Amino acid sequence: MLALCQQALALRCGPPMLSTARPTPEPAAAAAADGGAVMQGEAAKQWLAERGIVRHDMAPQDHDRAGYRSEPVRPKVGGDMPDGPRPGWFHVPAPGGSETRYAELKESLEARRADAGGTKLATVCEEAQCPNIGECWNGGTATIMLLGDTCTRGCKFCAVKTDAAPEPPDETEPWNTADAVANWGVDYIVLTSVDRDDLPDGGAAHFAQTVGLLKFRRPELRVECLVSDFAGDAAAVRTLARSGLDVFAHNVETVERLQPMVRDRRASYAQSLAVLRRAKEFGNCDGRRVYTKTSIMLGLGETAEEVLRTMRDLREADVDVLTFGQYLRPTERHLAVVEYVTPEQFDYFRREGEAMGFRYVASGPLVRSSYKAGELFLAAMMDEDDERDAEQQQQQQQQRGGEVEERALGRRSSDNLDNRTPAAAAAEAREQRPQPQWNPELSVKAQ
Repeated sequence: MLALCQQALALRCGPPMLSTARPTPEPAAAAAADGGAVMQGEAAKQWLAERGIVRHDMAPQDHDRAGYRSEPVRPKVGGDMPDGPRPGWFHVPAPGGSETRYAELKESLEARRADAGGTKLATVCEEAQCPNIGECWNGGTATIMLLGDTCTRGCKFCAVKTDAAPEPPDETEPWNTADAVANWGVDYIVLTSVDRDDLPDGGAAHFAQTVGLLKFRRPELRVECLVSDFAGDAAAVRTLARSGLDVFAHNVETVERLQPMVRDRRASYAQSLAVLRRAKEFGNCDGRRVYTKTSIMLGLGETAEEVLRTMRDLREADVDVLTFGQYLRPTERHLAVVEYVTPEQFDYFRREGEAMGFRYVASGPLVRSSYKAGELFLAAMMDEDDERDAEQQQQQQQQRGGEVEERALGRRSSDNLDNRTPAAAAAEAREQRPQPQWNPELSVKAQ
């Protein structure tokens, strides 16, 4: 199941948050307690780095990979959680305000549901009580859930209910979704779903139909689809990649070593990379451009080198956009959090991703697969690329027009200046024709 739902649910279900984080231990005090000499300067920095601690008064470049762990850890269900309350950086401002776009979209959504006789347009933002709802809706983005609320897989980080045989999809959902979103007033819509291994194509055709109807109703609307791996079915990936969507998103979730411990056994690291690679190949045809996007959860015991290796693999798969967010345990029946990753460490991976060539990297404790800041940047990036393509196309047309005019002038000039006889001109033309390739299988040996 996708990380988006789990992360938002975890934020809702976790323990109460306090306004301050645990104090950072002082290396001098710790050394004195151990009977050692007081450490200062570089020795103090090394002491902190060895223990995976980042001091806020030290610049990230002063640390080896911002103090991220170097020893791998295996996360466990029922394992120990980090000591103390959640750090203060998990606080977000409450949504609302009568004059905000959040209020306008919420009112519009409720009106659409009333007009539809109670038919519910399910938004992940509301269903999971996502803490980013105010920021996203005020920015004109929202996430819609398709294909029901029951997943066919059982990942160890996700609290969405599961069943081997969920209810069949609502065949009218693509039309209802397109009608609602077209009048909703958003600029960027994310379509996502649970895994549906019970469907022959994993729900790809259902997504593609929804995308087509949305684009028909509002051609300027930017559409992102955050989908499963479709069990590695290349035909299903092709169906969605060529549906007219703008962004094909699929989450690799975690580093390769942790895949069997974190995701359902039917998912795999190699399969996810192949889906992202194929989506780009299938989508970039007939003059279209499809952007690919993925997300990684941190705080599950991965090392810095494992994260960097995953990022390099994603670049080799030509992924455009990468997001990092903090893993948060939704219930005690799910994997325990190994550590809370600091904002400085998130920023380290952002810088590394940008240096590797990702078009955009969103990295922070509260960043989720669908996140307003990243979506606004994506929309602006797509607009710039469209403008650049239009300019190049116009330049090519002008160049072709100039070449045609030059050829026409050349023909008129040659007609006036050519003193060759017709026979000589015909002979020269024959010499310039491409010669057929000799095929020994068609040759006949002279008798």
